[in-house]
Amino acid sequence: MKPLLENWIKQIEEELEDYKSSFEVKSELTPEIWEGNQLKHEVLQVLREIAKDFFEGLDLGQVEIKDIILTGSLANYNWSEYSDIDLHILVDFTDIDENVKLVKDFFDAKKSVWNSKHDIMVMGYEVEVYVQDVEEPHKASGQYSVMNNSWNVEPNRINPLLDWNSIKLKYESLQDQIERVAEIFESGDFQQAHESAIGLQDRIRKFRKAGLEAGGEFSVENLTFKVLRRSGAIGELIDIKHKSYDAMMSLDSPLPV
Repeated sequence: MKPLLENWIKQIEEELEDYKSSFEVKSELTPEIWEGNQLKHEVLQVLREIAKDFFEGLDLGQVEIKDIILTGSLANYNWSEYSDIDLHILVDFTDIDENVKLVKDFFDAKKSVWNSKHDIMVMGYEVEVYVQDVEEPHKASGQYSVMNNSWNVEPNRINPLLDWNSIKLKYESLQDQIERVAEIFESGDFQQAHESAIGLQDRIRKFRKAGLEAGGEFSVENLTFKVLRRSGAIGELIDIKHKSYDAMMSLDSPLPV
């Protein structure tokens, strides 16, 4: 085996060992934001305010927020230093337009812009806002209503069996694909790099979605995605997508005659 390949495999194995501990189930909810099994009052208030400010900024008139949900690992026992505050604002998309896909695309775009412009930290955790249709299935085993200050789905402390061998194989494959997209970008073929980045990001999204639907939060697919995100690989792919587009659309000034 070539030394470069050996070093790459060793690096991946070391990274996975580091990330394994971050998926360990804790004995309590993160004490920075929880008091027992209730959100701390100051956290509750600021999350309500963030959701309200975000939604009012969309200027949608009389559209009603059905609920505001805290979900993800911070609403569960598998929180870690890598966790962020997943704040889901639930609305009925048909209250806005019958074309639900168009509404979802609108909210996704607004969410991306808002999250990129803001770097709000609550008790050391970054806040990520997401608008969810009331009809969209959400299988998270921990869901806390920030609006009602109560659990919609209260998590149980369980120690799942994690298939780290399969996670490693999937991680290696996707990491390799991201590196190949990076090589295309470095070669100067910006159009191909842009198309490849979009295609791979879409495949990873579908890969994770399928895992969540079939096996939940501790599925191989979801945990592979989380490791890719924590290693910075997802961020690298998104960065290539944006930079390749900018390079495609840029036009050098003509040389003076």
